[in-house]
Amino acid sequence: MYARSISLLILAILAVSSGSSAQQPSTKDTSSDKKVQVPSHSTAAPTEPKENWAAFDDLKTGLHPMTVDVVQHAETADFVREMVRVEWRLGDPIDLWIMRPKSAGKVPVVLYLYSYIGESDRFRNDGWGKRATADGFAAVGFVSAFANERFRMRPMKQWFISELPEAIGSTVHDVQLILDYLATRGDMDMDRVGMFGMGSGATIAILAAHADPRIKTLDVLDPWGDWPDWLESSPVVLDSERAQYTSQQFLKSARTFDPLAYLPTLKTSNLRLQQTLSDVTTPTKAKERLAAAVPTQDQVVKYENDEALFKAWKTSGLSGWIKQQMRSQKPEAVAMSGP
Repeated sequence: MYARSISLLILAILAVSSGSSAQQPSTKDTSSDKKVQVPSHSTAAPTEPKENWAAFDDLKTGLHPMTVDVVQHAETADFVREMVRVEWRLGDPIDLWIMRPKSAGKVPVVLYLYSYIGESDRFRNDGWGKRATADGFAAVGFVSAFANERFRMRPMKQWFISELPEAIGSTVHDVQLILDYLATRGDMDMDRVGMFGMGSGATIAILAAHADPRIKTLDVLDPWGDWPDWLESSPVVLDSERAQYTSQQFLKSARTFDPLAYLPTLKTSNLRLQQTLSDVTTPTKAKERLAAAVPTQDQVVKYENDEALFKAWKTSGLSGWIKQQMRSQKPEAVAMSGP
């Protein structure tokens, strides 16, 4: 528990803080039961096909998009915020915090995914929303599978690491289905899509960019990966559980979900890998292997400690680099309204 507390503290320091104390809206299940015809001689109960986590582009097996609900809508002086609830797995609704600048026409959009122990409070914070939507960008924040807000109907012994294939694979599916939804709205420039990820969120962002070419700009901070080394030494894993996660059986199940395998061939137009060298969540050996896997080393930025990271962010902002890259992308025949 001490080791996991260290990880919580580190990620809390790095994450953008939120001052809002708004209550989380209650979940409303808008789904309906589907009857499946079973031959009369069968005694087996009908079952839905299980989601194929290892096939990142399989968005049909076990996934059924349901009604979209706009739960909250609010306007500030600078941007409009919506909380939209989407669902494609029964009992696992996802709250999308969509912030859009007050400007006409389609706007570029950045997805934000923090580590699984993060919460959505930052997305309710007006200061965060103002910074994220500055310069005419939309921002979409959400949390991954096994995050606090999506930990429903689960045995307490299950968590992000114990269910690693599901946690990563299902959230990679989420990213693509979220982009599908954003494309239906008509107010997002889907030719200019970026994604920022941190910690486990950075791992998911790398795999999502591999699976979905719509993500053209990718900025990741301290991704988890190189699972044999990470699981062997990361303080996120309790020592009492470590033998379970370093077994050959578990490592084999995690192999498909290792960003180390996808970074070398990532075709994302703009890529930056940021690493905080003093961060103990990812062991040094894993950091080195992840950095070495990036296509070119000028895409890697290393900070000695948190102070150096914050100094860089103070100059350009959390999303300064990603917005700069996206501004340089020429919109492809997107009709803009207004003056």
